[in-house]
Amino acid sequence: MSATQDKKLTDIVIDDLMIPSEKVAHVQVNNPLEHALLILVKSGYSAVPVLDSSYKLVGTIGKTRILNTVLGLERFEMEKLFEIQVQEAMNTDIPCLTKSDSFMEGLKVVINYPFVCVADEDGYFDGILTRRVILKQLKRDYYTFKSNM
Repeated sequence: MSATQDKKLTDIVIDDLMIPSEKVAHVQVNNPLEHALLILVKSGYSAVPVLDSSYKLVGTIGKTRILNTVLGLERFEMEKLFEIQVQEAMNTDIPCLTKSDSFMEGLKVVINYPFVCVADEDGYFDGILTRRVILKQLKRDYYTFKSNM
């Protein structure tokens, strides 16, 4: 039974829905782009969180940013994958939620992103909220509401 099954949408918080940090693929700022690309390909994700050495959230890195970074005038300069660190290519302009944010706050943000990072007030990475889990919760709520009519 889901922890959110008996809750109204207005009572659900991000902590009820997020995937905890221990289960989330991530890379660190000083990793080479080659490592980040390997993580992305092996995991099947298009982007992952980037953490600093103390596990604070600093951004995200995705396949598109990596490929744009190694794109030369006439070819992909794959040798750059070994030379460039994640911090040089990552996206730092990302939305972030806290565990106590509401379901509706999460819904607003995942409209434009497949996942949103969750961090505490000090910036330590707590996990992610995915668009998939938000949509599943909406579907569950819809069918519960419909069956109670």
